[in-house]
Amino acid sequence: MAELSVLNQKISYIKIENEDYLSITDMLKSKDGDFFVSDWLRNRNTIEFLGIWEEIHNPNFNYGEFAIIKSQAGLNSYKISVKEWVEKTNAIGIISKAGRYGGTYAHKDIAFEFGMWISPKFKLLLIKEFERLKAEEQKQIGWNAKRELSKINYRIHTDSIKENLVPTLTDKQKVFVYANEADVINVALFGMTAKEWRENNPKLEGRMSKYCMIEIAFNNKEEINEARMIENGSDK
Repeated sequence: MAELSVLNQKISYIKIENEDYLSITDMLKSKDGDFFVSDWLRNRNTIEFLGIWEEIHNPNFNYGEFAIIKSQAGLNSYKISVKEWVEKTNAIGIISKAGRYGGTYAHKDIAFEFGMWISPKFKLLLIKEFERLKAEEQKQIGWNAKRELSKINYRIHTDSIKENLVPTLTDKQKVFVYANEADVINVALFGMTAKEWRENNPKLEGRMSKYCMIEIAFNNKEEINEARMIENGSDK
């Protein structure tokens, strides 16, 4: 369960089948006066909006019961609870949860509409804050994905080295296989461990890869140039 804050009011939201549902019970605390969610459900415009939303998203929506409810909405005698709405119409856009984090939760589309009932300002601030949090979540997901990908690539590299390169190493190089997987790569690519490189280059700052990769790139460039010369018949 996560939270966002609008006008100093904390609003929890949860995931249901990979969709975001916001607590309209929390949102209601920002409305002036003594109101309930059922007061919002009495409004005919609310019922029409909920019906259209369910029509788009819910193939099991009970249109027969919805038609009866819609015909009564707005009348002084009309009143319906969230539980009755869900049970009669098989609605999925609004749910009631019991327990410690209980309350009424609505799909974000419906929650934003509920925010308009509280006030236009509340709705706009709610949308803005929700979008900000989702952007932060996506950014975090991106970083996590990059970290996992790096881990996978690292395992691929080390496993490949152990299976294919280690058997060709000298006895001295093989010692490092059991010390540290990172040093397996260092020994294979640069001929020494990071510790040995620091001891041999006390005046150089930074990681050994910074300097060794430059040398590798330079050597690769020379090899490419030499290959081109041979291909062009200029190796005589």
